Amino acid sequence: MKALFEPKSVVIIGASAKENTVGNGLVKNLTGNPKYKTAADIPFDGKLFLVNPNTESIEGIRCYKSLSEIKEKIDLAVIATPAKTVPEILKQCKGKVNAAVVISAGFSEVGEKNLEQELVNTAKETNILLLGPNCLGLLNAHNHLNASFAPSLTPQGDVAFISQSGALVDSIIDWANAENFGFSKIVSLGNMAGLQFHDFLEYLSNDKQTKVLTLYIEGLKDGRKFIDAAKKCKKPIIALKAGLSNAGAKAASSHTGSLAGSAEIYKTAMKQAGVILAESMEEMFDIAKTLAKEPTCNNNIAIITNAGGPGVLATDYCEKYGLHLVELKDSTLQKLENTGKMSKSYSKHNPLDLVGDAVAETYKAAIDVLINESYVSGIIIMQTIQVMTNPYENAKVIFDAKQRHKGKQKPIICCFMGGEHSKDAVALLEKNGIVNFNDPLRAVRAMSALIKE
Repeated sequence: MKALFEPKSVVIIGASAKENTVGNGLVKNLTGNPKYKTAADIPFDGKLFLVNPNTESIEGIRCYKSLSEIKEKIDLAVIATPAKTVPEILKQCKGKVNAAVVISAGFSEVGEKNLEQELVNTAKETNILLLGPNCLGLLNAHNHLNASFAPSLTPQGDVAFISQSGALVDSIIDWANAENFGFSKIVSLGNMAGLQFHDFLEYLSNDKQTKVLTLYIEGLKDGRKFIDAAKKCKKPIIALKAGLSNAGAKAASSHTGSLAGSAEIYKTAMKQAGVILAESMEEMFDIAKTLAKEPTCNNNIAIITNAGGPGVLATDYCEKYGLHLVELKDSTLQKLENTGKMSKSYSKHNPLDLVGDAVAETYKAAIDVLINESYVSGIIIMQTIQVMTNPYENAKVIFDAKQRHKGKQKPIICCFMGGEHSKDAVALLEKNGIVNFNDPLRAVRAMSALIKE
């Protein structure tokens, strides 16, 4: 797998000088794409070879007429030529290339099953690791490898994303750059003629740059191997399954030639394997971000808020997602009173409503008391914008509390509601690895993923 994710050399077969083509996009992504002011501006730092018999050079890089002209051995080949030419090209890679990403479409997804089987047979005969065909490619943000025709890389992070949809990967990358959400590695599987989900579960389980795995699944070719790999995986796995409806299953089949399978069997098998099931992309990445940043905990949660309404909403969501809101003990209430920071009208129960005039010192006092109570396992901290509210100071208080109470190993999830007035505070939280959501539902749902069974 190192040849895929950490290649020292890459060859693009089907490189193109023509703008707005896959072959040209591949070249630009590996040389640093100036069109996007993101991590894609940093080029791949290994050796790059280009193959195109009709072009002398692209982006100032020499083009070879065929792979045989290149005398060096190459870790990774990225192939973007017409489907019918791919098996023969793969044969030419024998002994020269360790792994191949086949971008080309036109295989089982359009009924060309025999051509895809020929590709599978050739990969086995040549002992070449095969990703694809009909895929976007793969990315490793930690070494600036964008061996794909996705628009750019993402910020560096610790969440891996393995997807059967290349277009979905494109959209997630764009979203990640807008939201500054970091990924470690991203893989587009395509038709899974070679490498499948379980291969990447096994590899990423031991990848030091990855803490959480996220999957977009349309269908599994080898369910047993997937379940075995998921059970053995040392890291949390969150999956979003498409094709659960009859219409969706039909669409999945025409997309990548996948068999969607029974929805109930899928859900049962995933649960047995310890895979967390998400119902949306938002939920999947909310949970992934939380699991990557916060420890797991027992089901004894407290909520701190400066407004009653959001606290009520959060309480409803806690019931829906099975979170147990602990009853605050008299001794805890006395400790809160002793701080001298509580308003006369603050609530004396959970959610702990500090009321609208709460300032940063009020939040600090409440956090310090609750985080030191052994019967409180995790805290959701909510903030709404009112005249007295200073979001940035509140964020600083939360950051300081996290630093002071590191040894407690209790998750803190923030819910800073609002927009313009909260953006600097939210940026401070996220810069320091503190999980924040702008909706009580998302905060509660994320906390529920941390609860030990």
